[in-house]
Amino acid sequence: MDLLPWHKTLWERLHKQRLEGRLPHAMLFAGAKGVGKVQFAEALGTTLLCLNPLAGEACGQCKSCELVKSGSHPDLLRLTPEDVGKVIKVDQVRAVIDRLHGTAQQGGYRILIVHPAEEMNIASANAILKTLEEPGDATLIILVVDQLGKVMPTIRSRCQRIDFNLPDTKVATDWLASEAEIGADEAGKFLALAQGAPLLARDWKLSGVKELRAKFLSGLADLLKGRVSALTLAEQLQKEDVGLMLTWWGTLMSDIVQIQLAGAEGPKTNLDMAKLISAIAKRVDSGAIFKLSDQIHQERAALLYHQNPNKQLMLEKLFLDWKSFTQTD
Repeated sequence: MDLLPWHKTLWERLHKQRLEGRLPHAMLFAGAKGVGKVQFAEALGTTLLCLNPLAGEACGQCKSCELVKSGSHPDLLRLTPEDVGKVIKVDQVRAVIDRLHGTAQQGGYRILIVHPAEEMNIASANAILKTLEEPGDATLIILVVDQLGKVMPTIRSRCQRIDFNLPDTKVATDWLASEAEIGADEAGKFLALAQGAPLLARDWKLSGVKELRAKFLSGLADLLKGRVSALTLAEQLQKEDVGLMLTWWGTLMSDIVQIQLAGAEGPKTNLDMAKLISAIAKRVDSGAIFKLSDQIHQERAALLYHQNPNKQLMLEKLFLDWKSFTQTD
């Protein structure tokens, strides 16, 4: 598995730890979604299981590497929610721990990758605690988290934390342009929307998310101009990815704040909404902007923490608040 260019320094550090016999038995990979934490974990697991590693990386050709590629290596275990957006259940944790405590079938490492580890509920987290403390010989547990604040302190304290920072903008832009086969300017726009996370930007480009964003933002503009009602727009969008739309809305509000309070000349993220953003920044009281920003943040948190709000009612309320605090020409 090829390393992402911004991971090479971190890879060399862990490789050195391994050569010196200091590789921890439990690691917590923390960082924003879309910086490549899972890919790094998979690459590390593949290399540790490889029968003929070359210069500290997996050969990609041995029997072990082939088993990893096919997803059938018996000593590389993965633990994820059974359904997207759901928690990792305690029964899932117990089942994978039973397998982890067995003898390595290929005679080497036994590796468990948990992602997103913050989706373990209290029972699941408690079930894995003892294994994190005493995993056994030649065992590595990697917890991959997008939201570190949701991870129990008792889990964090038992792992070596490794932070994955956002890559340099030029490095990320060059990679995205090559990966998605787009120009540097377009890559830069997608990277800005993804707040610097290259893999997230790539997925958005390849999945057609651009169309959803255009639909959502045009809806916000139409609300202000009286072309659509809050109820109608909420009905139209409530079956879409609401969490993603709230993320975009949050960046829009941040752009407004940056212009209004920090004196920025234009938006940093939503370049295609510059006219609307500048108009709002000039006309709307900062208190109203911060109030709506807080509401958007709270509703997004409710979704992330699986509080299951009524999405249509939530959107309708936010749309009404958005419409009420300003009017544009």
